[in-house]
Amino acid sequence: MVRQKVGGKQAQILRVQDHCIELDQDVLQEILLNDRIKDKPVAVISLAGDFRKGKSFMLCFFLRYLYNSGSPVWLGSPSDPLRGFKWRSGCDRHTTGILIWDEVFLVNTSQEKELAVLLMDTQGINDDKSTIKESAAIFALTAMLSSVLVYNLSQNIQENDLQYLQLFTDYGRLAQQHIIGEPFQKLLFLVRDWYHVQDAVFGIDGGRKLLDQRLEVKENQHPQLQDIRKHIRSFFTEISAFLMPHPGLEVATGASFDGQLSKISEDFKEQLLQLVPSLLAPENLIPKVINGRKVTCQQLVIYMTTYVHMFKQDTLPEPKQCSR
Repeated sequence: MVRQKVGGKQAQILRVQDHCIELDQDVLQEILLNDRIKDKPVAVISLAGDFRKGKSFMLCFFLRYLYNSGSPVWLGSPSDPLRGFKWRSGCDRHTTGILIWDEVFLVNTSQEKELAVLLMDTQGINDDKSTIKESAAIFALTAMLSSVLVYNLSQNIQENDLQYLQLFTDYGRLAQQHIIGEPFQKLLFLVRDWYHVQDAVFGIDGGRKLLDQRLEVKENQHPQLQDIRKHIRSFFTEISAFLMPHPGLEVATGASFDGQLSKISEDFKEQLLQLVPSLLAPENLIPKVINGRKVTCQQLVIYMTTYVHMFKQDTLPEPKQCSR
């Protein structure tokens, strides 16, 4: 039996007020200091990227998988609505700040007795209401806290996507200079609405081909473009890409669409069956590690509190000064 109802709700742990980030300690502690999970190592899977590109929509499928762990038919019935993180079609931003799902999942893995799994949704970048510093702080915090950062992109990996990634992660690197080795863990470029199947097929194989092309350092490239690619590769312990097809016209334009599988394209559903387990199956989960040590839920609260405080101190340079 596939479970369609979700037992938790989204909870805002970071908001922007008067262009200043504010952490909601009470909400964060209520969720992560629960006796059931506080001493468990944690895996943090987050989505970041441009606003209005389907991050919250995708996270709802992550939730559906976790609520139906182990079921080969976890996608569920064709007529069931998609529940979880709030999402909607349209052109105005919906998610602001940083949100997490308030039900933390415990998963048995071969490496750990139990691993806590936390899903994180983030405010999109490039909207018309946020300063570059706000966007940099939210993106950098997300990268710093995540064991897997899913960089959600539309249609391609473009040069400006790489520039923003380098700019924002460099901002985060400055905030955690105590880290030994790469400051961040796994990065997945999730390219949505991929149309160029003649150049690269859907899925992880096509993603690998596209990523190799986009991150290749060439002799005839401008030194600045070479540096961007070198820095991105040096910032993460692992980098991959996945190409997703368009979910269908009714998903994009249907005013009454509420997530029914029957209205989503078969290609999209087929790739969901590959993408989601590649991140969330027990054997693929990656615990959060800082300085070589696995981080517990309780420690994650401490790290997040510290990081937010650092960003609020105004001791870091403006993000535009971080780009080399």
